[in-house]
This record gives sequence, structure tokens and C-alpha cells, in this order.
Amino acid sequence: MDDLKLAGISKEKKHTVIEINGIKIGKDFVVIAGPCSVESEEQTLKTAVAVKKAGADMLRGGAFKPRTSPYAFQGLGIEGFKILEKARKETGLPIVTEVIDARDVSWVCEYADVIQIGARNMQNYALLKEVGKLKKPVLLKRGMHSTLSEWLNCAEYILAEGNPNVILCERGIKTFETYTRNTLDLSIVPAAKEVTHLPIFVDPSHGTGKLSLIESMTYASIFAGADGIMLEVHIEPETAMSDSDQQLRPEDFEKIMNKIKKLKQSYDTIVVEEIG
Repeated sequence: MDDLKLAGISKEKKHTVIEINGIKIGKDFVVIAGPCSVESEEQTLKTAVAVKKAGADMLRGGAFKPRTSPYAFQGLGIEGFKILEKARKETGLPIVTEVIDARDVSWVCEYADVIQIGARNMQNYALLKEVGKLKKPVLLKRGMHSTLSEWLNCAEYILAEGNPNVILCERGIKTFETYTRNTLDLSIVPAAKEVTHLPIFVDPSHGTGKLSLIESMTYASIFAGADGIMLEVHIEPETAMSDSDQQLRPEDFEKIMNKIKKLKQSYDTIVVEEIG
């Protein structure tokens, strides 16, 4: 991928580390967790406290929700951002939230610690250029029909505008399979690491769309070499206004977090032994 002037790996740039409030993405294994949508203050604060207690590093939550149907819940907008700000003050967790319109970037930055570009907007070049003018970290999700080359070229758009803080996120692609919501492409993690210095996360929630598969795919992501994961957690998934079938209960998230710690120790030991 010779066209990747900035995203491509090189002798000078082997690994990018992005620091957010002491969290070192690209060096530490980072867990982002929280509800798909900010639905109310109570729902968001209770979820934030729960994921913080379980060991999450950052809080995710959507105030703007691009949906397949125009009649589905679209998010609370500015009210949602104010709720996320309150959750950050109460828990200390940095906020990861999505922006869907280039015109909203400047004021969304007032609330977000990491700006998410969703799969549907991966090739929204006007939006990519706008977030590229910032220094704020950008989490760029892979488009559901996109190749590795297409994905990394979208990261290049952000980097070319001067923002070096790009985090990739695999969230599943569309294939002929219908059993799962998407096909989680874990092979893209080591593949990406062969050609780019950017850190890469995995989103098993959107990648599978099935609660029964999220846990195993989370663990598999660790051994694929992911720098972190993003999981959806809700205090009452059955009442969720979006993605109710793939949001973990806090107690299930806590169990996963306990296993993640043990698996990370095993993975790190294996890597050290191989290097040694």
C-alpha cells in the first residue's frame, strides 16, 4: 500500500500511541464500554458507574444515532451530550461519541474526548477532513463493505489534514452470512498491523449482534492482537431504544472484564517469550 504516505508503517513510525487522560492507546489494552444510545440521565449514569466499577477505561454513548429507518430513535442530540458530560464528571471516564455531520464537529468536540466516525460515514470525506483539522482523537470504524485499503485511505484523509490521532475500529462487515448481524473480520487486525502504525480496536457487539457470541469474540480479539475493544452495555437491555439484542448487562460485562485481565496476562507472557 505505497499510497499510504502517513498511515503506512515505516522504520520511523512503527506504532502510534495516543494518550487520553493517562490512558495510552496503542500501548495499554483499552476497554471502551457503555450504551448504544444515551436515552436518559438515569440510564446513562447508572451504566457509566457500572462499567467504571468493572474496569472500563472509557465510556461510549451515542447522542446522534444514524439508523436504517428514518422512524427509529435518532438520539437525544444536545441533551444527550450534556448527560454524557455529567457522566464524565461523576466517573472520570473519557467520553467516546459519534458525530455524523461535518457542521456539528466543532461543538461536539466540546463534549467528546474521542470523536467516533461510524461505519456509514467512513467515506464521508467532508466529515473526515473536518475532524482532521482537530487534534482530538478520532475513532474510525470500518465501513461495512470496505476493504483494508479503502479503510486506511479514509484514515489518510484525517492524517493529511494534520490530525495524527487516529484509532481504527473493526465492527464487522456484510457478507452472505445471515445468522449474525455482521461478519466480524478478526483477520483484519493482524493484517492492518502489517501495513499501518495506527492502533486498532474491535467491536464484538456490532460485529456479531448476538449476546451469545460477544464474549468469545472479545477474547479472540485479544489474541488477534487488538489494542482494545468496544462493548455495548446497558442497565436494562430489554428496554433499550436501539441494539437491544447486543447490549450486555453490567454483571455480564464485569465477568468478561475479569477474564480479560487474565487473558491479557497470558497473551503478554506469550509475546514476551517469543521476543525473548
